Amino acid sequence: MAPLPLTAASAVLTLLVLACAAVLITRTALGGTESKDRARILTAVAEVIRALRGKR
Repeated sequence: MAPLPLTAASAVLTLLVLACAAVLITRTALGGTESKDRARILTAVAEVIRALRGKR
């Protein structure tokens, strides 16, 4: 198989895994929290996602 389709498929798969991880982390973190704590939790989750993507 050619390298370009493999690279594209790998990039798409990586983005899909990161998106699923972000959703699962957010749902787990927000489960059973009060509304006053949600902004702080979402900020922390965003920092974790940025660190995983290497944008920090």
